[in-house]
Amino acid sequence: MNQSVAKAISLLDVFIEENELSLQEIAERANLPKPTAYRLLTTLESGGLLYKEKSGPHDSRYGLGLKLLELGQLVSERLELREIALPFMEKLAKELNEVVHLVIVNHSEATYIERVNSRRALSLHTKIGRSTPLYVGSGPKLLLAFLSEEEQNEILKETNLYTLSDHQPINKEELRKELSHIRKHHVAISVSEQDADTTGISFPIFNFQNEVVAALAVSGLSNRFKGDALKFIKAEGMRTALEISSQLGYKK
Repeated sequence: MNQSVAKAISLLDVFIEENELSLQEIAERANLPKPTAYRLLTTLESGGLLYKEKSGPHDSRYGLGLKLLELGQLVSERLELREIALPFMEKLAKELNEVVHLVIVNHSEATYIERVNSRRALSLHTKIGRSTPLYVGSGPKLLLAFLSEEEQNEILKETNLYTLSDHQPINKEELRKELSHIRKHHVAISVSEQDADTTGISFPIFNFQNEVVAALAVSGLSNRFKGDALKFIKAEGMRTALEISSQLGYKK
């Protein structure tokens, strides 16, 4: 681990038992020289991780900043999302006998945070924690479709976009039309974009503020995603996504 990062973490740890501390107290508890502690405190304060207030003419006290509360809330929401979604995902995977994923936006990428496998001998095994571009695959594209136009432009500003399966170029204008269609109809489909001969179909999960917080994705071999089977997968996936959304406080 980077030494500066390690020192900053040790410095933040001193606030576990105390709300506010002086520079001298922080340096002693973190076992750091005062100049080093002051430099780290200044950096953490500028990033909103700490606040500083004057306690006297020559003394200041530091405490944990609101940025940490914001980050902690995000972690809490994601843990809650996984806990709420998992039973519904397990039921859907059993019913469809296909792999079911939960995907979220992670900065400029899509990250898979939960997975329920199918009982089939041959199925997809996307690793939890895997991140992919937001413009490839049904789950990532669905998340991209519900971002603001400014955020979409920032993500699509790359000169060339390619599929992951066979590195085929992606037409940006066609992609933008597809994103508009996804946003209108609340469903995204991809064929052989991440893995060859596979199809994914995804649905939005909304929170109590009617914001899309995740994509519920069903994936499998393309020969199983056709005709009546595809209609059934689509209907059950949509129903399950709405059930999860309802648990998060979403009102349709």
